[in-house]
Amino acid sequence: MKNATNIGCACGQTRLELLGEPILVSECLCTSCRLAADRLAALPGAKSILTAYSATPCAEYRKDRVRILSGAEYLNEFRLSADAGTRRFVATCCNTPIFMELKGAHWLSVYLHLWPEQEQPKIVLRTMTGDLPDRSSLPFDIPNLKTHSVMFYAKLLMAWFSMGFKNPKINVSGKIDV
Repeated sequence: MKNATNIGCACGQTRLELLGEPILVSECLCTSCRLAADRLAALPGAKSILTAYSATPCAEYRKDRVRILSGAEYLNEFRLSADAGTRRFVATCCNTPIFMELKGAHWLSVYLHLWPEQEQPKIVLRTMTGDLPDRSSLPFDIPNLKTHSVMFYAKLLMAWFSMGFKNPKINVSGKIDV
């Protein structure tokens, strides 16, 4: 397994350690990710995590390979609605989005803006491009998939198998609403 990678929020108070390589590195263009990113960018001092073509770049990591080194007290969850299954975690010390968790998921989607640009993991595909009203503005440097692929789900399933089908819980100190 590769050495640990340390990343953190904009002000440095919330720090993560990521062990090994990500399961997958992708850009999501689903409506939920784009709407959430826009709302989170409206927080005081926050910056947009979207690309120029409105994608949300993430590295999917097994939960058991993500450690919060500092700033856990600043992690708050954000949901698009009270009954939304997806939680996005924000470091409220500087309103930096940190990662996303789907309900019941054994992985976290860690936002790529946390890495220095030259150290970001390589994105291998774009997913959920079918949610866009017009896909013509997307670059063609990597596959632009309309939905999630079988390979996407297979990688996630293999990671869960490697974890012994466990699903560690992520606790937060509070909630934010935007």
